[in-house]
Amino acid sequence: MVSRVIPVDDFDLVIFGATGDLAQRKILPGLFRRFVAGQIPESARIIGAARTDQDDAAFRSEAAKAIVEFGGISADDPRLAQFLELLGYTPIDAKGEGGWTDLKSRIRPGAVHAFYFSVAPALFGDIASRLASHGIADEKSRIVVEKPFGRDLETARALNATLARHFAEEQIYRIDHYLGKETVQNLMAVRFANILFEPLWNSQYVDHVQITVAETVGVAGRGSYYDKSGAIRDMVQNHMMQLLCLIAMEPPYHFDPNAVRDEKLKVIRALQPVEPGDIVRGQYQGDGKSSGYVEDSENPDSRTESYVAMKVCISNWRWQGTPFYLRTGKKLRARTSEIAIVFREPPHSIFDDSGAPKANELVIRLQPNEGMNLKVMIKEPGPGGMRLVQVPLDMSFAEALGADGSDMPDAYERLIMDVIRGNQTLFMRGDEVEAAWAWTDPIIAAWEDSKRRPEPYDAGSSGPEEALRLMHRDNRRWREIRA
Repeated sequence: MVSRVIPVDDFDLVIFGATGDLAQRKILPGLFRRFVAGQIPESARIIGAARTDQDDAAFRSEAAKAIVEFGGISADDPRLAQFLELLGYTPIDAKGEGGWTDLKSRIRPGAVHAFYFSVAPALFGDIASRLASHGIADEKSRIVVEKPFGRDLETARALNATLARHFAEEQIYRIDHYLGKETVQNLMAVRFANILFEPLWNSQYVDHVQITVAETVGVAGRGSYYDKSGAIRDMVQNHMMQLLCLIAMEPPYHFDPNAVRDEKLKVIRALQPVEPGDIVRGQYQGDGKSSGYVEDSENPDSRTESYVAMKVCISNWRWQGTPFYLRTGKKLRARTSEIAIVFREPPHSIFDDSGAPKANELVIRLQPNEGMNLKVMIKEPGPGGMRLVQVPLDMSFAEALGADGSDMPDAYERLIMDVIRGNQTLFMRGDEVEAAWAWTDPIIAAWEDSKRRPEPYDAGSSGPEEALRLMHRDNRRWREIRA
């Protein structure tokens, strides 16, 4: 099956921070792939803007190197030269007046105008203000802002207010690349386009839900930044919160941006406060071969968590009594992200103990191999009586939608094209962000008041022993972390 490509309208996309890591690794290679796929018109313009003083030719050369390195193509690919013709560059002073007149001269009337803020949040206000004061952006323009959206409720509100002074809410696209993953969107399709699952998608049939985002890398190279953040700010408040909302939300009246986001907001507001005993914080240790967190963060007294596991409950009719277990961490056994919906066991087994049926599980894999599998019980082949065995009905999106997965857009590719289309379905609304912080802030405050250090865990393990006990006391087990 080959995915259908729908071209977007002519556009001017300005990337602030175009010489930075995100632009070089993700944004520019992603745009190139969309160009090759025929989705971006040859009339489109992509304008880099950053402090570096260079011209168009130098930026194109820099972009070509990034696309070759991170896009997996040859430098001799003729399509690369065609794409580079779309690129331009303007040196810009985000806090001053330098470069803004030149940038305005490059913006074409009649095209879709989008501005990607691939910069530190501290610069969002300055850039938004100058886009407005220089008449570069108008009421139809769109801005894309990267996380973090504040570090608590107070700063999130301040950031939203800053952007709202110059742009309406429908012009602001708060990007979370997890929502652009093929599997995450397929979660909505599985739930709402199939009668098979929706009648079972509630506490009567679902025993519990596990959401795991595990990484094998530590924080070396970004330790000073991460030490001010930690796992709950870096992952739980945004990525994992969005995944939880998509699993738990009610069916929207229509697949419409505000209808979807209204239902997600209801889930966040229904989250119960988390009890201190329902949270485990961890910090990875060195093993002699690799460094520990305190070395990577260069802070021997750090109490910042590189791992967090928690039990979350939702106070509504659909999910009352069904816990959601969330865990994420650095330097774990494997790099994997998955959602597991674990159904209840049959109320009565007609088989003897040796063939007792196990609970069905629907596992949605976000990475590394996007796909889904449904674990069901069948009879084990062969003579000798009725022996039951659990097997997965497996679907890999790479196999189903393209022989090698090359037809599947990266999350950033899909989300940037949605910006050009003006589709906000997969982007967070301001009240969503603030509601998530309102739930998260008391958790962080309780940790800080306790002065307790995170539980140590070995690099390459599944996390702290306390996280295992968090599940065991409920007579449940974490799924094994494996690629």
